[in-house]
Amino acid sequence: MKNKWLRFIPLIYLGFGILWISLTDYWLYSLNQNNNLIIVEYVNLLKGWLFIIITALLIYLIIKKHEALKELEQKKSELSTLINNMPDFVCFKDGAGKWVLANDYGLALYDLQEVDYQGKTDLELGEYSPHFKEAFAYCMETDEQTWQDGKITRDEESFLLPCGERKTFDVIKVPLFYPDGKRRALVTIGRDISSLKKAESLLLTKEKLSVVGEMSAGIAHEIKNPLTAIKGFIQLIKKSGKANQNHVNLVLSEIDRINDIVSEMLVLSKPPTKKLLPVPLTEVIHYVSNLVSNETKQGNIHIDVKNIVETTMVKGDVNGLKQVFLNIIKNAMEAMPEGGLIEISAEMTTPNYLTIKIKDDGIGIREANIDQLGNPFFTSKEKGMGLGLTITNKIIQEHNGQLYIESEEGKGTTVSISLSTI
Repeated sequence: MKNKWLRFIPLIYLGFGILWISLTDYWLYSLNQNNNLIIVEYVNLLKGWLFIIITALLIYLIIKKHEALKELEQKKSELSTLINNMPDFVCFKDGAGKWVLANDYGLALYDLQEVDYQGKTDLELGEYSPHFKEAFAYCMETDEQTWQDGKITRDEESFLLPCGERKTFDVIKVPLFYPDGKRRALVTIGRDISSLKKAESLLLTKEKLSVVGEMSAGIAHEIKNPLTAIKGFIQLIKKSGKANQNHVNLVLSEIDRINDIVSEMLVLSKPPTKKLLPVPLTEVIHYVSNLVSNETKQGNIHIDVKNIVETTMVKGDVNGLKQVFLNIIKNAMEAMPEGGLIEISAEMTTPNYLTIKIKDDGIGIREANIDQLGNPFFTSKEKGMGLGLTITNKIIQEHNGQLYIESEEGKGTTVSISLSTI
C-alpha cells in the first residue's frame, strides 16, 4: 500500500504547487491593491522557504527510493546468480501455478531455454516441450496435493530424457500463503539423485550376489561331507567285493541327509503362495506334541501348555505353523539332554496380535551366538545343518509375524512368536 502512494507523490506535488501558487498570487494581488507591502514581502519570503523545504523533501524521498531500488536490484541479481549456479532444479510459481522464475539448470532440463516461460502453467509449457508433457502433468498433480496438504512435501519423481536416460529427483515443494489463507506462491527444489539410485541398485545386486555366494558355499560344504562318507564306504565295498550291511545303512543314511538338505533349501526358495486362514492354536500344539511324544518319553521331557484354550485362534497356514512349532520344540528338546520342562503359553500383547512363548530349562545359548541365530548353515549342534531356524523365520515372516529369542547360558531359552489373531 505504501509503495502505491509513493507513485502518486509527483502528481500530488504538481497539483499542490499549482493550487498554492494560484491562491497565494491572488492573495498577494489583493494585498497590493490595499498597499500592504510589508505583508506581501513576508508572504513572498514564506513561499520561497516552503518551496525549498518541500522540494528538498521530495528530492530526498526520490533519492532514498532510488537507493532502495538499486539495493533490491543488487540482491535480486545476487539471488539470481546463486540460483542459476545451483546444481538443482529450482522453480518459483505463483498461486495460480504459473511459472515466475526458474534457474538455468531447470530450463535446460526441460528444454525451455528459448521459451518465454514466465506466466505460463505446466500444461502450457508442455506444448513447447512435448517430450515432457507427462512429467508436467504429474508435476501439476503433486503441486495440487502440496497445496491441499498445506505443508512442505517431499517425494521422488523420475522421467526419461529425450536421449533415453532416466533421471530421478528428490523433490521438495514449499507452499506459501497470504495471511487470509489464499495461495501466494510455490517453491520447488529438485535434486538429481540418479547416480545415488544407480549406486543403491548396484549395492543391492552386490549384496544379493554375496548372499548367493555364501549360500552356495554352505550348500557345497554340507553336501560334500556326506558325499565324502558315501565315496569312502563305496570304495570299501568295492575293495572287499561284498556289501557290509552296516556300510550300506550308513550310505543310505548319508543319502537321506543330502535329501534333507536339498528339501530344506527348496522350502527356503519357494515363494509364499498359501492363504492365511483361521487356525486353532491348540490343534497345532497337540499335533506337534503327539509327533514328538515318543522322544519326550525317552528323554524324560514334559510339555506343559498354559493359557491356551480351544477358542484361541491365529491367522496362518496350518502346515507352516506345525513346521514352526516342530522346529522350535525339537531345538528345546535337544537343549535338554538330561530331560526337563518345556512350557508353552500365550497372551494378547495388542488387540490384534497374540504372543506365544516356548520356554525350556536347557543349556541355553552362548551370548556370542545369539546374533548369528537364523543365519543359513549356522549351528552349534554337532549334527545340525543350521537351516531349521532360517526356515522358521521365513515362515513367520510370511505370516506377517515376528520371532524373538531370549537365552542365558545354563538357564534356558525362551522363544516368543507374535502372530495376528482373527
